Amino acid sequence: MSTTSASPGEPTAGPPASQDSPRTGLAARERLPLARHGEWTASPRRRDLVEILQEEAEPRIPELMPIRYGRMTGSLSAFYRGTPAVMAADLAGLPDSGLTVQLSGDAHLSNFGLFASPERRLVFDLDDFDETLPGPFEWDVKRLASSIAVAAADNGAS
Repeated sequence: MSTTSASPGEPTAGPPASQDSPRTGLAARERLPLARHGEWTASPRRRDLVEILQEEAEPRIPELMPIRYGRMTGSLSAFYRGTPAVMAADLAGLPDSGLTVQLSGDAHLSNFGLFASPERRLVFDLDDFDETLPGPFEWDVKRLASSIAVAAADNGAS
């Protein structure tokens, strides 16, 4: 971690990590090599899926939960979209790069869209932030990549 000087002209310990992206990225790659991102083994302490869903339902309106669960049974993609807490619980048991960002928290394919910028250009970006939280940057990347694979399977692609 770097420090900054209190008065002008005093030396600092170096630039903040955000100003030295290559060095920060290389250090993260050393902590967690790229090939390890594709590994997954269920933790022996893996939480029960139903327990996670029940916990997630506690602050919600109870009368609406059957509707939510009914929608989730429509397809594998619908189930996947409705269970970000399940994937987060699985990812929490894995090593991460150490690069913490403000996550979308639910970066699946259906939460992206095309938008017009003020310059009248099309921009592809996230459009849903109701699950946002700080976490390892790769969690959003892995959730998005997984949602593409799930959507492909739902549509009969190999």
